[in-house]
Amino acid sequence: MIKMILYSSILIWLILILLVIILNLVSKKTFSDREKNSPFECGFDPKDSARIPFSLQFFLIAVIFIIFDVELTILLPMVLVLKMSNLIFYSITMMTFILILLIGLYHEWNQGALEWAK
Repeated sequence: MIKMILYSSILIWLILILLVIILNLVSKKTFSDREKNSPFECGFDPKDSARIPFSLQFFLIAVIFIIFDVELTILLPMVLVLKMSNLIFYSITMMTFILILLIGLYHEWNQGALEWAK
């Protein structure tokens, strides 16, 4: 009885594997053209010159995103520290951290880094 179940499950797996291979060979993804073979380069044509000026706004937005993303990775574990820490010390630490972030955000806003078009 156990051999019968084992053999039938192996047979089912082999049929499924063959079916996946056949469908992969027949699918439209196997047809290639120039666009599919070229790498995607963030909207730039990879066949052109690499010396095209890059907009600084994209870079600044990416840096601001990374800063606030790292801020979240620092801020979220602070909730777990609340159980082990003094409430006053925790509040002072959080307020200082958020104040530093708000000062940085104000500085970026004041410098015009958040304005997309001037």
